[in-house]
Order: sequence, then structure tokens, then C-alpha cells
Amino acid sequence: MAFSDAIFAIIITLLVLDLRVPDVPPGRLLSGLLAQWPSYVAYLASYSYVAVVWLNHKAAFNRIQQVDRGLHWMNLLVLFSTALLPFPTAVVSRALQEHNNADQRVGIAFYALIGAVLCTTWLAFYHYLAHNPDLLKAQAKGGFFHVERFRALAGVVLYLLAGLVGYLVAPLIGLVIFVVLPVFYAITSAGLYQSRLTHRITHRPSPPRG
Repeated sequence: MAFSDAIFAIIITLLVLDLRVPDVPPGRLLSGLLAQWPSYVAYLASYSYVAVVWLNHKAAFNRIQQVDRGLHWMNLLVLFSTALLPFPTAVVSRALQEHNNADQRVGIAFYALIGAVLCTTWLAFYHYLAHNPDLLKAQAKGGFFHVERFRALAGVVLYLLAGLVGYLVAPLIGLVIFVVLPVFYAITSAGLYQSRLTHRITHRPSPPRG
């Protein structure tokens, strides 16, 4: 866990390195800062994504009793894909600031691809745990990791859809989806069926019969 937490800390540090003081003439600092808005939005999307990954990681390992070689490799895959995020973040930020529509579409599609790859590694991670219940704590041997696989699969689909929308329709729409998606995963980071909203819906009292 300490190794994983250190990797997440390094990734977040790398994300912030793309935020720079604008090189502008005296008196133009405000306009220079405002012109860098794509960097801020891309940073927000990726920071939120890494934060959600960290929450998911904590939630998963709180339910794990022991780790074998296979799970170590699954964890390394998740860390590998998460560590890629600073690169597409910088690509999207640069493309949106250059105002070239073709490059913007490619940048959004590239970010979506990396986002989908990250969700795919989570899918493999959850699948491994779902099929190795002997690694789990007693209270976690139910359907938690089986359900989490659907959440990871939904992420693969949603990021690919965002990339398609950003590439075929408008890059800014894809960027907005990138910002919104981590919000959904933050709300459901302990398991979709365990979120407060879902709990209220599934446990809503039946209306009185007349």
C-alpha cells in the first residue's frame, strides 16, 4: 500500500507541472492566465480521476486479506495505466491552447483511450479478486467485486464514447465529459450499490396500500 500511495503522489505531482506561468509582456498577465484555461480544466479532470482511482484502491485493499503474485501484477497494471495520465493531460492542454481543430480532436480521443485503458486494468483487477475469494476478508466474500466489474466496464464504455463525441462532434464536449465522469465515480467509489443515493432508492418504503 505504501508503494502504491507513493506512486499516486508522484502522478499528482507530475500533473501540476503542466501548469506554468504564462510568458507574456508586462500588463498582460491576466489575459495570459485566462488563455491557459485548457490546462486548468485538463488538470481538474485528471486530478479528479487520480483521486477516484486512489479511493477505489483504498476501498479494494480494505477488503483484501492477503496478496498473491497475481494480485501484485494486477495492482501494478492499475498503477501503470494511472501513471500514463499526465501525458494525455498535457497533450489535451496543449492542443486546446493551439486552436487547431484536428489536433484538438486527436488530443481528446487520445485522452479517452488512456482513460478507457485505465478502466480496463481496473476491470482485470476486480475480475481477479472476484475469482480468488480466498484473498478476501470474510465480510468481503460476497458480490462486491463482481459488481465492481460492471462499474469498471461502464468506465471503458463511457470514456470511449466521450472520445468519439469529442472527435466526431466537438472536442469541448469530450472535455466536459472527462470532468463529469470522475464525479460519478467519486460518488460511487465504495461500490455503486452501497452509495447513499442508491441505498435510498433501493430501500425506499413502499407506499401505503389503500
